[in-house]
Amino acid sequence: MDTTIRRLGTTWMSRARAGLRAAATLGFMTATAATLYPTSEAEAQGISLIRDTEIEALLNDYSQPIFRAAGLGTGRVKVRIVNSDSFNAFVMDGRNVFMHTGTLMQADTPNEVIGVLAHEAGHIAGGHMASLRARIAKDQTRSLLVQLLGIGAMIGGAMAGGDAGREIGSAGQGVMMGGNEVIMRGLTAERRSQESAADQAGLGYLNATGQSGLGMLKTFERFAGQELFMDAHRDAFARTHPVATDRLARLRQLVETSPNYNVKDPPDLQLRHDMVRAKISGYLEPPSVVFNRYPHSNTSQPARYARSIASFRQGAGGVEQGLAGADALIRDFPNNPYFWELKGDILHKSGRSREAIAPLRRALQMHKGGATLVRVQLAQSMIQTKDPALADEAVKLLRQAVQTEPDNATAHNALGQAYYDKGQFAQSELARAQGLFYVGAVKQAQEFAKRAQGGLKAGSPDWVKADDIINYKPQT
Repeated sequence: MDTTIRRLGTTWMSRARAGLRAAATLGFMTATAATLYPTSEAEAQGISLIRDTEIEALLNDYSQPIFRAAGLGTGRVKVRIVNSDSFNAFVMDGRNVFMHTGTLMQADTPNEVIGVLAHEAGHIAGGHMASLRARIAKDQTRSLLVQLLGIGAMIGGAMAGGDAGREIGSAGQGVMMGGNEVIMRGLTAERRSQESAADQAGLGYLNATGQSGLGMLKTFERFAGQELFMDAHRDAFARTHPVATDRLARLRQLVETSPNYNVKDPPDLQLRHDMVRAKISGYLEPPSVVFNRYPHSNTSQPARYARSIASFRQGAGGVEQGLAGADALIRDFPNNPYFWELKGDILHKSGRSREAIAPLRRALQMHKGGATLVRVQLAQSMIQTKDPALADEAVKLLRQAVQTEPDNATAHNALGQAYYDKGQFAQSELARAQGLFYVGAVKQAQEFAKRAQGGLKAGSPDWVKADDIINYKPQT
């Protein structure tokens, strides 16, 4: 798992901020996730994103048929992974679904996760977030008018004095309180209507792709009983996806009458799901928890995978155990690129960069060049060797990575180091500027871009890139 967390693009983040304000107001999402990447803006957002080739590939395979059925195209909507052990998923705009690691860990089958994705796709296809933001903007204006009316009445009461004045003042307070209550009732009603609409749309997508809605039903049945809990004692999914009794009854009827009701997940997909759960456990849970969850008596692939990762995470003494576990998996399953990636990751993170190159190169070859994160880690290992013979290849790998993912800050920063090692200082400054820009550090990015421009040919493509950063004005 790539625990070097990259920030999303600055432009995307500015859009996300508006969505977060609207979503958090309505409880459409939770803002309780811990922050993994150490940046103040990320902490302010309350969202912690992680990157991993294997998890992203699985979620892509889960989601793309659903998104196509929803008319969302291919590649337009991405599923992003939030590091939080709570069960939740949410949308903030029309381009991103956020899935908690806790959802993957707690979902026993792929169908349960796919059901959640289908529901969130229903929100996107229905334009629900845009509708809610518009409703909030309208109701904020309405609330302001109600408050002005109430304040006016209270002032009038104070000026009138006596019993009449007190009655007018009380009426003013009533106007303010009653008006806000009406607004909140309207928002709640709209939100519940949207949840029901997302259920029905999601079931339509599942039927269109020949999948059961049972996973979606199980998820909502699981959280329906929490409606009466105090908010602090409710799970994130129960807070953000309220389940009314009549809504659950309609959902159950639609699921049970579907011709796909008894369709099961293919065994190979179930295995991939279990492998991802093992990986999340191995990298994110304390090793002691991992060994309890996957005891040595469990000799399955997922259990061996989780224990290999957890062994490495125990510290210096566990590195060799982790490597032994990875080597055993490679011996038994030599065509699994993620086992080669695991070995490379252990070596890279334990400071054995030169040894990491061969397994990471093998993993990249097996992915047929499509794994950007593996490409970046391979380049980083090459850079860390300080071997001039590897410098050109590292630059080539990283240039390919930023072409595939232009907003990958980690790749830009590594490219900056690679250029610096080669003595190409202007290109190094530009790459650093781009890396800073994509983590939202705009002022620092502009300083690096100005330095880069001094060594670049005026009007060249790189000079223009630097100029774009220098002249960028953050959206408010």
